[in-house]
Amino acid sequence: MGIGTSIFLIAVGAILTFAMDATVGGVDLDIVGWILMVAGALGLVMTTLVWGRRREVVTTTEPAEYRRVEERRDVAPPL
Repeated sequence: MGIGTSIFLIAVGAILTFAMDATVGGVDLDIVGWILMVAGALGLVMTTLVWGRRREVVTTTEPAEYRRVEERRDVAPPL
């Protein structure tokens, strides 16, 4: 689940829980909203953990190889 989907689930869950007073036979929309918000929060945490692990800093102990470039000035530049 991506970050956008997680935020979407949190928003829909918040709307169902806090903004609606509708009743559906046999379904408590407040509980459905809370479940969606929890699922969105878990998805957001899991996505952050998975993408956070992929960014590792790579360090090398070997020194960089430097090359000296000599410029010859006695040759005319090509036309």
